[in-house]
Amino acid sequence: MDILQIFLSESFWAASLRIATPLIFGVMGALLCERAGVLNLGIEGIFAAGAMAGWMAVWLGAPLWLGVGAAACAGAFFGALHATLTVPLGLSQHVSGLGITMLATSSSYFLYRTALPDVTSPPRITPFQPLDWPVVSDIPFIGPVFFGQTALTWLALFTVLAVWWLLARTPLGVALKAVGDNPDAVNAQGLSVYGLRFGAVMAGSALMAIGGAFLTMSAFDAFFFGMVNGRGWICIALVIFASWRPGRALFGAILFGMFDALQVRLQTEAGAVVPSQVFLMTPYVLSIIALVLVARKADYPRALLQPWFKGQR
Repeated sequence: MDILQIFLSESFWAASLRIATPLIFGVMGALLCERAGVLNLGIEGIFAAGAMAGWMAVWLGAPLWLGVGAAACAGAFFGALHATLTVPLGLSQHVSGLGITMLATSSSYFLYRTALPDVTSPPRITPFQPLDWPVVSDIPFIGPVFFGQTALTWLALFTVLAVWWLLARTPLGVALKAVGDNPDAVNAQGLSVYGLRFGAVMAGSALMAIGGAFLTMSAFDAFFFGMVNGRGWICIALVIFASWRPGRALFGAILFGMFDALQVRLQTEAGAVVPSQVFLMTPYVLSIIALVLVARKADYPRALLQPWFKGQR
């Protein structure tokens, strides 16, 4: 009955959507990169860079939305570096991505310590506040769950629609999917394989960084070490879970958010009986099980991880 009460509570589903928000940004960014044929394992570091850049910009006096823009620019920068190494140079996407993760994470922590060498506790900013929606916020259940969120959560939901529309309804989306499946055919049509992949990786990395900015500018109000906490790797798994489809990616992100919100509440109910580590690992174990169940049927982009060089057959 306690579990049933958790699933019926408004606060549980509101927390699930809030926890899922950075994952939605991250999985949409990873989906764009991989649809174009480039695996971006730099997402964990790009999350950290976006979190630091957005928070730092606001702490220095910039408006919140300008901080989001600063985070996106930081993500695009690391995306451009990853694309340079993997697209025209054809280097290993695995190695480059892991290098980006280490570089972005370390440089973020270095800049933080350089700017605030003597600070013992992270300085606070005024983060995004839940939006005030007249009338609809008072609707039972739906109001607290959907209309009690911040603007970045709504931006994440809009991003899902935008990515779906881009891939399913526009010539650019068709070209992006084609370059991830058959870059030779795209080149034969006179389109730039390098340009499409470069743009997809930069745009996807910018979305990843906005997911990181959500952590410091909406979920919390400060930047601290370890705050990303593996969310980037979860996004990589969610792309596979979703079979590279935006709608299923949204479902996967909310599912993980639900698992995470559930473990917090289970700790409250049974924390005195069961070690807390069991609850902390629960969302990851359930995500692995869900991934295993669908991974074999995943329809992956055929040219993913395969370097392409113009004029080479």
